[in-house]
Amino acid sequence: MSDIASILEKSLHHEFAKESEAQLAALENHEGFATEVLRVVSNEGYPMNIRLSGAVFFKNFIRRKWLDEEGNYKVSEVDVKMIKKEVIGLMIQLPPSLQAQIGEAVSIIADSEFPQRWPELIDELVVRIGEDMLVNRGVLVVAHSIFKRWRPLFRSDELFLEIKLVLDKFSVPFLKLFKHVDELVDQNVNSKEHLEVLLDVLLLLVKIYYDLNCQDIPEFFEDNLAAGMSLMHKYLLFNPPVLKNDEEEEQADLLTKVKTAICELIQLYTIRYEDVFGKLIPDFMKCTWDLLIETDNKPKNDLLVSKALTFMSSTARIPAQAGFYQDEEHLNKIITAIIIPNIRIRQADEELFEDDPIEFIRLDLEGADSESRKKSALELLKELKEQNQSSVTSIGMKYVNQYLQEYLQSPSENWRSKDLALNLYSALAVKGTITSNGVTSINLLLNVVEFFTTTVATDLVNDQVNPILKVDAIKYIYTFRNQLTKEQLIEAFQLLSTHLNNSEYVVYTYTAITLEKILSIKQHGKPLFQKADIPTNVLQLLITNLFQLITSKDSSPEKLAENEFLMICVMRILVVSEDAINHLSKEILTQLLRIIQSIAKNPSNPKFTHYTFESIAAVAKYQKTIDDDLLELVVPQLLPILAEDVQEFVPYIFQILAFLLENYPSAKPLPTAYGQLIKPLMSPTVWEFKGNIPGVTRLLQAIIQQSPQSFATDADITPVLGVFQKLIASKVNDTYGFDLLETIFFNIDFTRLANYTKTTAMLLLQRLQNSKTEKFVKRFVVMMATFASISEKDQKLVRNASLLGPDFVIQFVDSVQNGIFGQILTNFIIPSSDGFNNLRDRNVIVIGLTNLISTSSQFYSPEGQYRLQLIPLLDKLTHLVTTESISGYLKTEDELDISENEEFLFGSSFNKLNSIPYVPFTPVLTLSLSSQDLIRQFFKERLGQLNENCGGTLGQIFGSLSVESQQGLASMGI
Repeated sequence: MSDIASILEKSLHHEFAKESEAQLAALENHEGFATEVLRVVSNEGYPMNIRLSGAVFFKNFIRRKWLDEEGNYKVSEVDVKMIKKEVIGLMIQLPPSLQAQIGEAVSIIADSEFPQRWPELIDELVVRIGEDMLVNRGVLVVAHSIFKRWRPLFRSDELFLEIKLVLDKFSVPFLKLFKHVDELVDQNVNSKEHLEVLLDVLLLLVKIYYDLNCQDIPEFFEDNLAAGMSLMHKYLLFNPPVLKNDEEEEQADLLTKVKTAICELIQLYTIRYEDVFGKLIPDFMKCTWDLLIETDNKPKNDLLVSKALTFMSSTARIPAQAGFYQDEEHLNKIITAIIIPNIRIRQADEELFEDDPIEFIRLDLEGADSESRKKSALELLKELKEQNQSSVTSIGMKYVNQYLQEYLQSPSENWRSKDLALNLYSALAVKGTITSNGVTSINLLLNVVEFFTTTVATDLVNDQVNPILKVDAIKYIYTFRNQLTKEQLIEAFQLLSTHLNNSEYVVYTYTAITLEKILSIKQHGKPLFQKADIPTNVLQLLITNLFQLITSKDSSPEKLAENEFLMICVMRILVVSEDAINHLSKEILTQLLRIIQSIAKNPSNPKFTHYTFESIAAVAKYQKTIDDDLLELVVPQLLPILAEDVQEFVPYIFQILAFLLENYPSAKPLPTAYGQLIKPLMSPTVWEFKGNIPGVTRLLQAIIQQSPQSFATDADITPVLGVFQKLIASKVNDTYGFDLLETIFFNIDFTRLANYTKTTAMLLLQRLQNSKTEKFVKRFVVMMATFASISEKDQKLVRNASLLGPDFVIQFVDSVQNGIFGQILTNFIIPSSDGFNNLRDRNVIVIGLTNLISTSSQFYSPEGQYRLQLIPLLDKLTHLVTTESISGYLKTEDELDISENEEFLFGSSFNKLNSIPYVPFTPVLTLSLSSQDLIRQFFKERLGQLNENCGGTLGQIFGSLSVESQQGLASMGI
């Protein structure tokens, strides 16, 4: 234990972090290690920072090592039993900061263990509930960590059985404890010390109340609705003098957190259980109304106000409450007393604008994760407008005009009035929700373009205006970009571009956000803006200014990577520019690589990292050729990051290196730097990190394709096939195993592979027999069809084209056992051939199976081993060919979709670079087959060839087809 504590202490120092990580990794496979870490965490003799480090490590250890992808334990059975035996009792005794970390670990364990493999868990919790409120708090922390997992889950029988098991054991003691805590609150209403302990427990009780009701209202809670909701109503109004808020306190106090949790709960009941909760809604509306009016505008109350406003919005959608919201007097009071005070800019907002501008942007930006009172107030206004557009618009515009007049009387003094007016107007004008794609529908009672021209546009060109009003003007374009014509957008684009030179952080950042959004607009599924729409010199200036903004911050990696919005804009400009600024490629890549080298020292912002690599990929994508100069510029800058194992960057680097090599002239020898990577790529440690697997597979494929001669001996081939075997055995990664196998068979000298083909086929068939999944079967079928579709025409793409084809497919499978190909056809290939949702796979299957029956004598010869499968195959092919074309065809380059709203996380997940997606091999024949007519023409020609091979007897064979197939063939003139 002391050794572990010592290592944990060292890990807190940056210079020893890597060494400590390696030492812990060396210990973690030893039996008993995890329980020793838990003992460090629970040992009060160690400093809190060591205990917290241990708690975080334990949580991450459980996340990484508890189960493999097949659901098997990765730790010993002894450790599993010891952890489950000790973790609950230990956690209950820990201080809150440690409970939070261990609670997450318990949640991860419960996700796989409870209830089947840990049925005693709830009993263990219930038995600990008693008079000691600190112990009760610990029990509730554990319970909440388990039950909150239910909140985002889809309804299922398995889920409801788990919830029922918990309810049967936990509901009665839960409500009993709730009532007991309430009694103690009444008894200690004048004791701040006791109340704070009780409110801490009360907060967890309200959260668990939500957990237990999140999927459906249980019968127990419906029967006890009056008791439960009377408690909620009581504590929404609860304001004992002894808990009077400290005006200087910056964080929400416990009572505020309790009220916030209650607002969440009553919103759930309003949305989901109105049939039983409906009669109580007016009482909760009244007390929530009072709460909103009484709560001051300090930031510590923001979440409470936001949740209360969200509850009010949910009641506005209920027909039974429509009368309240239709009344013009009520509407006027809501707008003046609730909405306007909560969207008015506060001193705290102005301070945030100056002191923490990036946080101001994230809070202000529509769609930001964090909730704000302003956003919730505007949502309430929009909801009221949805119910009564005419009245709300009329009342709202009265205040818009009033505040605009105030502004005009003294613009320098009353700029806040205009800020309020613009926010109010935008909320009135928007219909529906503002999404990442902007506003799709607007209030037809208002003219947003005219309002922009008369009221907003002047702030874009007025250098004396308050910077917050300038941001409002930019945000107006951001919000209503879809309502502007292309010509207006180009004019706005030019106007906005000058604001990248503004000294205000929020102004230039919002400018970058809006420029990127304008360039992202699509019409009819196609990008509105092409490279020809924006002059090259403008693109060049934009890129230059953005790089200056990114790199002008202080030199720390964290500060450099702080503003992902600037890098997203860089990426979008590079994508739209395509090859228009290729003369700047070297300079741009140099800048991007410098940024990568800097932030690699301390990766801190996953989105910034992603879009920096996406920008490098976009530059590479639009080069006419990938030459040695480009490789010499990029590769030496990336390889040291691989060597240092900056894990957050490694998956990206593999993708970049793979793309460069995929597009390197095939006639040239493999660059030395890539040759030196072959041996390290075979290291098991590279493949252990699941985020690496897509990229490293792609890189290995690119190396094999460029230089198959590098795999000329058994010593070279065996490790590659070992990688294939590891991938194909995994239900998560088997797709990459198929990709790798195709590349191996396409490129490596078949005389070298001959000794391995039977074993390879056996591995595939064993997976089909023992642990098949739908995904595996489909990918297997596509691979078989791909091999069967290859012909001499594919020689340029496939070195082994002359050796592959229909007969190879049969021989490959039958090498395991003569005649087994027929079973594979009947049980897998034929049944699953029409279950594909993209046109490429479907075309490959049609071509491969058509080649199979038309060129292999095994199907058409009277002595053919698989002649009995000809009829079912013809039936299936006819169905595929005559069925109307399906949607979901793979995206083409002009449909490239790179969204900045995706979640990019450091960790085990793989983040794909959308600029340079992996393109699976497609036979030459399918390259132009994007229409149903062409696929039918191919099918018809091959049936003619089959008829010749059958000696002109195909017509007789058609008589054995299904009626549907005969009609389909007739419709094609066959």
